[in-house]
This record gives sequence, structure tokens and C-alpha cells, in this order.
Amino acid sequence: MTTLYVSPHPDDFRSLLALLAAEYGPSSRPQIITEDPPASLNARSRPALVLAAAGDGDSLVSGATAVSWYLAFQGKRAGLDAKQQSQVWQWLSFADNELTPVSCAVVFPLMGLQQTSRAELMRVLKVLDQALAPRTYLVGESITLADMAVATAVLLPFKYVCALEPSDRKAVTNVTRWFTTCINQPQFLKVLGEIVLLSYAIVMFPLSGPPKTEAQLKKEAKKREKLEKFQQKKEMEAKKKTQPPLPDSYSPQYVEAAWYPWWEKQGFFKPEYGRKSISEENAKGIFMMCIPPPNVTGSLHLGHALTNAIQDCLTRWHRMRGETTLWNPGCDHAGIATQVVVEKKLMREKGMSRHDLGRENFIREVWKWKNEKGDRIYHQLKKLGSSLDWDRACFTMDPKLSYAVQEAFIRMHDEGVIYRSKRLVNWSCTLNSAISDIEVDKKELAGRTLLPVPGYKEKIEFGVLVSFAYKVDGSDEEVIVATTRIETMLGDTAVAVHPADARYQHLKGKMVLHPFCDRKMPIVFDDFVDMSFGTGAVKITPAHDHNDYEVGERHNLAFINILDENGLLINVPPPFLGMKRFEARKAVLQALKDRGQFKEIKDNPMVVPVCSRSKDIVEPLLKPQWYVDCRDMGKEAADAVREGRLKIIPDHHLKTWFNWLDNIKDWCISRQLWWGHRIPAYFITVNDPSVKPGEDMDGHYWVSGRSEEEAREKAAKRFNVSADKITLRQDEDVLDTWFSSGIFPFSIFGWPNENEDLQVFYPGTLLETGHDILFFWVARMVMMGLKLTGKLPFKEVYLHAVVRDAHGRKMSKSLGNVIDPLDVITGISLEGLHAQLMDSNLDPVEVERAQQGQKSDYPNGIPECGTDALRFALCAYTSQGRDINLDVNRILGYRHFCNKLWNAVKFAMKTLGDNFVPSEKLSGEESVSDRWILSRLSAAVTLCDAGFKAYDFPTITTAIYNFWLYELCDIYLESVKPVFSKAEEDSTSQRQALVCRQTLYTCLEVGLRLLSPLMPFVTEELYQRLPRRKPQSDPPSICVTSYPTTEEFCWNSEEVDRDMEFIMTIVKTIRSLRADYNLTKTRADCYLQCIDSATVSLVQKYSLQIQTLSYSQAVIPLTANQPVPEGCAVAIASDRCTVNLMLKGLIDVEKEVAKLMTKKGDLEKQMEKLREKMGKNDYKEKVPVKVQEQDAEKLRQSQIELEKVKEAMDNFRKMI
Repeated sequence: MTTLYVSPHPDDFRSLLALLAAEYGPSSRPQIITEDPPASLNARSRPALVLAAAGDGDSLVSGATAVSWYLAFQGKRAGLDAKQQSQVWQWLSFADNELTPVSCAVVFPLMGLQQTSRAELMRVLKVLDQALAPRTYLVGESITLADMAVATAVLLPFKYVCALEPSDRKAVTNVTRWFTTCINQPQFLKVLGEIVLLSYAIVMFPLSGPPKTEAQLKKEAKKREKLEKFQQKKEMEAKKKTQPPLPDSYSPQYVEAAWYPWWEKQGFFKPEYGRKSISEENAKGIFMMCIPPPNVTGSLHLGHALTNAIQDCLTRWHRMRGETTLWNPGCDHAGIATQVVVEKKLMREKGMSRHDLGRENFIREVWKWKNEKGDRIYHQLKKLGSSLDWDRACFTMDPKLSYAVQEAFIRMHDEGVIYRSKRLVNWSCTLNSAISDIEVDKKELAGRTLLPVPGYKEKIEFGVLVSFAYKVDGSDEEVIVATTRIETMLGDTAVAVHPADARYQHLKGKMVLHPFCDRKMPIVFDDFVDMSFGTGAVKITPAHDHNDYEVGERHNLAFINILDENGLLINVPPPFLGMKRFEARKAVLQALKDRGQFKEIKDNPMVVPVCSRSKDIVEPLLKPQWYVDCRDMGKEAADAVREGRLKIIPDHHLKTWFNWLDNIKDWCISRQLWWGHRIPAYFITVNDPSVKPGEDMDGHYWVSGRSEEEAREKAAKRFNVSADKITLRQDEDVLDTWFSSGIFPFSIFGWPNENEDLQVFYPGTLLETGHDILFFWVARMVMMGLKLTGKLPFKEVYLHAVVRDAHGRKMSKSLGNVIDPLDVITGISLEGLHAQLMDSNLDPVEVERAQQGQKSDYPNGIPECGTDALRFALCAYTSQGRDINLDVNRILGYRHFCNKLWNAVKFAMKTLGDNFVPSEKLSGEESVSDRWILSRLSAAVTLCDAGFKAYDFPTITTAIYNFWLYELCDIYLESVKPVFSKAEEDSTSQRQALVCRQTLYTCLEVGLRLLSPLMPFVTEELYQRLPRRKPQSDPPSICVTSYPTTEEFCWNSEEVDRDMEFIMTIVKTIRSLRADYNLTKTRADCYLQCIDSATVSLVQKYSLQIQTLSYSQAVIPLTANQPVPEGCAVAIASDRCTVNLMLKGLIDVEKEVAKLMTKKGDLEKQMEKLREKMGKNDYKEKVPVKVQEQDAEKLRQSQIELEKVKEAMDNFRKMI
């Protein structure tokens, strides 16, 4: 095994560099030892890397540069090609020779030379700052060894501010931005821990004076500690007011590093913010939504990211509208998932099962695990920017929620809504528990397939249909049946045929003989049989098949259970008795062959139920369980929607809602687990001969209570005996996790106890979740809310789509397409993605297939996109359909959009100037460009308002994206640049520039507020840079600033929009002509021939905009009668205007004609070849249709291009 020897000192930058390189290395990281290497290795220094067994001279690499290069090269972090590798070497040399000596000199000064060293350090850092100005990282588009080396070299000055004060950091903003980005990478955090850039100096070494006493040193240390805490607090608050200049380029890590703790600390996410009490009346209303509680075992996946992006957008929008807003966080105890995780941990670390520990000790272990690991997903939610009120966070096993669960069960049991019954359940033999439908994965098989099953060394055969014969009693006839689970024939108690099937009418009242049991089985006639499938005869196993169970009920058949809880055969004759179920499968098949009753085996497409937790094959098993009678509750929930009291959005889910609730089956709520809410039900034994003993299935002998004492009193009263004659046994089972989730909207507020939160926030406003848990959670919340509180838990349900990959495939680990949102946020290499697969439970074949999938989809890994871009992309994708096909490249596109925002605000800040003061209203002197952009801003406000109200997120994202990217940046900012460049020419120009600045400020400020709910981090960063209209009274953060309203921004002008649309048509036509004639830098005169005087006036009005945006020398409007000078290229902009671009004297006409002649010849040859190919006699028969369509399209495109070439040649010849 590879071993890395490093120094234990936390500031040894050489060892830190090696550790960082190891973190970025391949999945098999070296063993880390913080001691000197053995003397036998002859290692000259630490770090040292031992690659193989000691003794081989080549097995040792020592020295920071050599070790880190080796590790980084293994992890593909030493440059992607020769050019990048040489650049990495340059930066390694820079770190070693330039940065490290001066960094050490500043932090550890000798002979009072600190000031000289500081000046030298700043000189070196400015060189680095210049190099970083246009880029995020030093080499390429992701972290390389260059970044690691330079970051560790500059670590000490940044860490100890005696060396590099805040004023110094402001002078090198690009270095600060880059350094912050690096140290917030997960790999850096793991090695370096969290590094806080303090805003004050710590004097580490006194330069003069006598040595201080121990008491003085202690006093100073205490004082320093107090100062440090005070300064940290002061720094976070001051940072928002005195920001350093905007770094030259946008870095998500830099932007997203510090805002969330500040928001949380300021209490912006609490409904109490800005008001005395939550009960205080708010005319703008209340918005309350609870989070779909993620599993305590869970880590973030894209489904969570989508859910939280949408929910946070809505929450932030309602908060900015001034409503009393609460988004309540919580976590689900995830009974099965958590128990499995802790059981595996116990076995791995202690070699013990939960049964070895006992129930109480095991539950203590689970709580210990939960307290250590259980808040991981909360940290991930914070990374996504989720504005949850963390002070109200709830865990479903908390005492408050556990009491509510107990109360709900008791009330429903006392009412008879919860009852006990023996029915078929989904049983996992590995977990020894019933599981819910949502925990059953339906694995589709095309035919014969071997699948791994826990507890079996060899894979088990599925996807085959076995046919065999039952002998008819008293005759030579036989009835052939078929099954995919041949072992279950041991539990058969009948054969069924369709009542209308003529082949079997003569067998009415007959019996068939079981070959292995002394059992005669009736032939029953039932409509459920499909006559066309197989022989039309079906074996019936009522105790082990859901359809057969119903047939057994209808025909009063025997229910013979042949499986115990561990999957071993019971109630069967030898030799099958005690066999494992899938070993019995082979034994039964062989026994049928031996008796001559086997007929055939053939491939059979089928669906195999697999337990999502244990990967075991799920068995239908008869078990006594607790059930909820859902008939009346289901009807109430359906009626609430039918009557319009509850709204489900989008409405195409209504059919599914009604179909499920109108045909609802009773809900099994028992789980044979230890972790969860133990069922508060007790089995009664009455120690009185006058009372007959009860059976487990008799509900009369079960009682529920808040305590054993209360249950005993209930039992004594029921049987009319004294309490001392009652013996109670509490049910060992726990409740289905969905039971506690079903009361989550009111249990989080302390129901059944009345309190302020419950009065104010229940019922809630909205439930937002994925449509895949419409039944498991949403319907049950509605049913239980109505049942237990008499109120609907929320007024609206918005169901978002399910995330799939770019190819429309379901996210699956075995396909390699499961994406961790944090990998999208921070970026990850292809090797990093592969390493994640190696840490999973996939078998080698699946790993290989998954790696190929990753290589195909992410050949260069996933680039760093940032939280804001991910959130924006997820919302942009959320059309009101069932699926989202997520393409990571589109997320990257939104990261570039963030960069555009960044540059726009950076440009605007320079344009506005340091002394700019925003006015509170329009001046009335706005130019046509100003009026147009304000009209477009108002249109964006209207679209966003309507979009949020309708949960139409693509409308919101499109409106904001178009406004910022196309209307503000591409058109307005470009069109007003001449206004700013001429600002100082005269007083009129100055006034015009001032008005333009006010318009620009309004667009930036309102545009950022529009975007804030979707991109909270970058908008906060940029908003804090802008001056305020009312500095004394404006809110401190954009997240509590008012959202733009249509009443406030009502400057929409259809006339201005229409005029500008016409002008942009002209601009695009000119640009197209310039591109056609390759006029990249040359300005040309442009003659615009207009159809009438009104169009001439309009063109004159916008002539400056046309000239600027089309890069024209001059814009000359002409009436229809005025002649156009010779030598112009012509294009029609619209029926009202023709563009004439003067080319004469700007280009070498004969040269251009010669080039076009060559191109014309090439096109004609291509077309001739295509026509020849398509004209062959057997073309249509032999060439695939798709290729024929491609050929036809190529010919059509070539024809269009040829016509354009001819037209251009004609235009050029006119100029000669």
C-alpha cells in the first residue's frame, strides 16, 4: 500500500501541499503517517511517499514538489496536456522561489525586517493578481497542482493577518477571490479546516522589549481572545457595508462563501423578523410551508435540489412580498433506512447484530449515530441557500412529534379507524419486516435473468415461466398451469379457470391432486382468469400472491403459509421442509420432473419486486398487522379537491388523485423494526376464568394507551374486572414512517397542545413536492389532517416533475447518471466521478457500465457551476410536466449568465461613479433608449409576478434571463455607451448622462430584486455594492427587500416596444450584411430607404441607437423616391425599410468575386455528386430512409447557399 509521511505541524505548507495533492488523487488514497519515515528508507525530508515495499530504491519519492507532482499526476491534476503541464511547473517554481521565501519572512520576521518583507510580498502578490484577473484558476478551468502549490505558499500571510492586513487584501482582489475559492473546495477544507480571513492584525512576535511574565502573557491571551471574538462579529457586519472592489471575474465559491451565515445570524429567515410577534396582524398575509422531511440517513441528490430550489424560490418571493413567512425544516427518522445503516455499522465495527445488543441498547446506538451524522443533510441544504427557519427544525423522533404520533394512533384506534387484521404484506426476509410500496423497486426483466439475492452464494434465476400438470382426481385428465415462482406451488389450494372457458366446463365440481401433499384442491371458476394466457388455467396460492388472496377470499379457500419470516419453508412435506425458498425452487422443479408432471420452461418478461433497502426479493406474506381504514378518509380527501377546497397543480394529476382515493385500500402501518415509534397498543390477557383467552387477531383483546397504566385501566373497564387481573404485552412493532410523516404539518407545531405557532401557521399555505409521492405522503397528510384536526393541512399542492438525465433516463447508480448537486456546485473530475462508483455497492460489471456512461456524458468531468446556476437551471427546467431531462451543459450556461451579471454590474459601478445618488422617481427627461428599457423592465416585472402566482417557473427564468442578457446587456448598455463617452462635452450631454445613469441604476436594482429568489448569493453580493435610494431606512439585505410589483413598475409602453422591435430588425439586417461581406472592424455608411415619412422620422429618432448597435459609420434615412448611391449591398429589413450598406472602397471587389467563384464551383460539384447518388436506380430501395432524408436536406441547403453566392457575386459586379 502507498504510504505518505508528513509533518504533524498544522502550518507546514510542504506537507499540506502533499496532503492536498493526495485528496485530489485517485480513489485509492495513500495511508497518512505523521512521523519520520523509517531510517532504512533514506528519506531526505518530509513529505515522503513510499510506493512499494521498502528496499527498492525507486519505491520512494521525497520532497514536496516531487511527491505532490506524483500524486497530482495520478489524479489528473497536473495539467491536461503538455502545454498545461509546463504552465503548472512554472507556477510550482513561482511558489518555491518567489512566494514561499517572502511569505515566511513576513510571518516569521528576523532582525526587524518585516516591513521590507511586506513590501516584497505585495510586489509578488500583485504579479499573481495580474495573472488571475481574467481567470478563476491558474491553469485551465479547474483546480490543478498550480493552485494547490501557490495557495499553500500564500497560506501563512492570509492566515496570520500580522502579515497581510485587510487593506493589503483589497489591493489584490483577484488573489483574495481566488484564494477564497480554493480554500472553500471540499478537498482544501478537509486538509486545512476552515480558514477565517480576519479583519484585524494579530502581532505574533514582539520585535523589541523585555520578555513578558507568564501572568502578562495569560492576560494578553485572554484579551486577544475577547478581541478576536468581537472582531469576528464586527467583521461579518462591517463586511456588508465596506466591501472590497468587485473581483475582475465571477467565482461561485467566492460569492457563496459568507452570505448564508450572515442571513441566518440576522434572523432574516424567521417569521418574527421585522415584527413584534407572529400573531401580529399582517395585511399582506401569511405564507407557511413545511419541507418534505428528507431521510436522516440521506445525502443530497438532484431530486432534493429541485424540491429545495423551487420551495426556496417561493419562500423568498413571499418573504420579499412582506408576508409573515415560515418555511419549516425537519428530518424524517427513516425507520428501515436508518436501522439498516446502523446494523451494518455495528457488524462492521463490533461484529455484532442488533439482537446481540438488545432493543434498548440498539436504539441508543441509533441515537448516537443520529447525533453524530444526522445533520449532514441540513448542512447540504444550507449549501443550496435554503432560507429555512432552523430554530424550528424538527425530527420525527423528537419528544414533541413522538407525542403527536402516539396521540394520533390512540385517537384513531379508539374510534375504530385503526384495526388489526391478518393480510398479505410486502415482506423483506433480510429485514424481517413488512415494507411499504414505495420501498419496493419494480425490476423489469426481458426474459431469463440471474439476479443476486442476499443470503445466497449463487445468483438466482428469474424471468422464466414453468409449466406443470395437476392430475384431475378420479380420471386420467390433467390440467396444465404455469408459474414464475414454482416453489409456491407447495402452498397451492386451488386451480382457477374462467367461467366462460369452454375447455374446462366439464370439470365443474372436480378436484385436482397435489403431487407432494395429501391435498385435494378444487377447480374454481373466476372472472379474473385471462383465457388467452397459457392454457387458461391458473394455480392459486392465496397466502403468497395478492391476486390469489382475493380469489381465496371469494371462494373461501384454505390459506396455507409456506414461508417463515426468514424465507425458510414451513407447513410443507419433507424434503422441502426447512429449505431456503430459492433452494426449494430448484428442488420442486426436479421433483416435478421425477414425477413426470413437468412440461416446459420458457423465457417470460416479468417484473420482480426488489426491496430498495436490502436488495432482497420481496415476498407477499400473511401477517397480523395494524391497518388504517381509509374508505371514509379517502372520500373526504377526494371531495376536498372535487369541491375546490384543495387545489392540485398541475391539474393533470387530478385523474391519478381521484383514481387512487376512489379505489383506496386500507393502509398497513405495522413495521417489524426497532427504530421508530413503537405502536402504543397492548395485547390483553385477563387472569380470570370467566373470561376466555383472546387471539392475536381479535381486536377486542387489544387496547391502546399513552402509558401502560392508562391501557390497563381501559382493559379493566372493557372486561369489567379489576386492574390487577390484567396482564399487558405491548406490540413489538413500530409504525410505518409514513404515519408520522402524515401528521407532520401539525405535529411540528406541537399538536394536540394549543400554542401560538399552531394557531398562526396551521393550516399551512402550500405543499410542494414531487408527484411520485402523491399517494404515499400528500394524500395521507390530507386524510390525517382532516381526520385529526378537522382542517385541510394546506390550501394548495404543487407537484414538480421528476429529474431524469439528459437522455431522459431515470437516475440510477448502475447507469452512472446519478449526480450529486454538490458536485455540480463545486465541480468534479471524471476520475472523481469514477471514484464515487468504486465506493458504492455496485458489482464490477455494473461499475464498468456506469463508468462508460459517465465517460460518455462527462468526458471532462463536471465543471464548477455554483449554487445559483444550479438553482436557476432547475427552475428553468420545471415545466409543469412529469419529467425533467437535465443537461449539465445547460447549468454551465447559467454559470456564464452569472458572469454576464457580474460584468454588467462591474461596468455599471464604474459608469455610475463613487458619488452617484439614486433618485426616488423618474425625471421625465428619459431618452427613447431609457423609456424602452424601463418598458422592458416593467414587462419583466409583470411576467415574474404572473409566473410566481401560477407556479410557472420557466416563464420567470425566461423573463429575467431575456431582460438581463438580451435587453439590458446586449442592447441598452451598448446603445448608451456613446452617451457616457460624451458626458463631459456640454451641460446637455451631462444632463443626458445623469438621466441615463438613473435609468441604469433602476434596471440593476430592480433586476437584482427580480432575480434574488432564484439566485440569492450573486444577487446579494452585487446588491450590496449598489448605493441605496433611502440609506437610513432601506432593509439591510436584498432577501428582505420588497419584490418589484406591477403597481410600482407600470412603465410598459406598447408603442415604444413596437418601435424598438422595428429598429432592432434594421440593426440585425445590417449586422447580417456586415457578416456576409466580412466587415469585422470596418465601419460602413448605411442608407435606410423608408416607405414613408413616418418611417423616416422613426429612423431619425433612433439613428444613434442604429449607428451604435450596428457598428455603422453613419446612418442616412432616405425616402422611397430618393436614389441610393452606387456600390451598396442591399437587404430588406421589413416591408417598411430596405438596408443599403456602402461597400465601395471598403473591400477588394475582384478578390471577393474570385473567392465566391471558387465557392460556387465547389458547391456545384457537391450538388452534382449528390444528384448522381440520388439518381441511381436502386437508391430508394438500398439506402436507409434516414440517410435519404439527410441527403435531401444537404441538397436543399447547398441550393440555398449557391443562390446566396450568386446574389453576392451579382452585387459585387455592380460595384466594378
